[in-house]
Formats: sequence, structure tokens, C-alpha cells
Amino acid sequence: MEVKKILINRNQIEERVKELAEQINRDYAGITEPLVLVSILKGSFIFMADLCRYLTIPHVVDFMAVSSYSHSSSATKASGNVRIIMDCRENQQDRDVLIVEDILDSGHTLDYLIKNFKSRYTKSVKTIVLVRKNTKMSYPVDIDYIGFEIPDVWVVGYGLDYAEQYRTLPYIAELG
Repeated sequence: MEVKKILINRNQIEERVKELAEQINRDYAGITEPLVLVSILKGSFIFMADLCRYLTIPHVVDFMAVSSYSHSSSATKASGNVRIIMDCRENQQDRDVLIVEDILDSGHTLDYLIKNFKSRYTKSVKTIVLVRKNTKMSYPVDIDYIGFEIPDVWVVGYGLDYAEQYRTLPYIAELG
């Protein structure tokens, strides 16, 4: 597998991340408790790092690792269930939570995460997704902040990977 074409370049990503941060700053202006940003590992770590640099509101950073894919050397495919591999350390009870996710395609993982965080008696749960595939979702979820719409292709870069490769590319590219 090789990079087929660049879909979103470095400058486009940087500008959009700034815009999203400005919108979040406006939406959470005046909060009394810091916003809990939860990066879903591994894919969203670069997005999260850049996003939180532009936030001016009080916030804390936390991480969660989930798995809904089974990886092998030959293929990466959806397994059908979501497992929490590493949970957050921050208490979310009575706090505003923003789930930071890299990609939305079927909606399965994000649907699970939203329900999971709501069960923790959060004050609010919102979502931000770097890229959303133009495809019919099996689990329709409402996204509060969307970076980019992309075609239904396998993408890599800016945190997104294929079998743990291409994750640190500074752009988002179609793999082919």
C-alpha cells in the first residue's frame, strides 16, 4: 500500500484546527470547570495536540484507548464490538467532556463512546472529529465539530494509520 494522493494538505489542516478551536472557545466561554478533552488513541493524538494549543478556555487533557478493529499484517477490518483498552484518569462526573476522534465512518465506536461517557454522569458530552467519511453510517451519531468531509476511501496521515504505518505524515492522504 502506498500514498495515492493528498486529500488535505498541512496548511488546510492547520487553518481548520484553528477555526475549530475558536468555535470551541466561543461555545465554552465562561465555563467554571475545565473542559475535559478526551483523545481517543492512537489516531487522534496529533489532532488533539494541535487543537489544545489553540484553546484559550480552561481545559485538561486525557486519553482513552479503544479497539473496534482487529489488526493483522495482511488486513485491517472491523471486528464488530468495541473494547476499552485504556480508560481515562480524569473524573468526568459533572464535567463537560469533549471526545476528540480522528475519523468517523460507521459511527459504531463514537456511538459507544457517547453512551459510555453519558453513563458517567457527565454535565455534557460533545464530539469533535477530524474527518468524516461520506458514507452511510451504521450507527448515526450527531457530531458537534467536524474538521473535513472526505470520500469513502482509506486515509492515512496526521494520526491516521494503516497497520501502524503513515501515522506521522503531516497531511491526510488516500492510500491505494
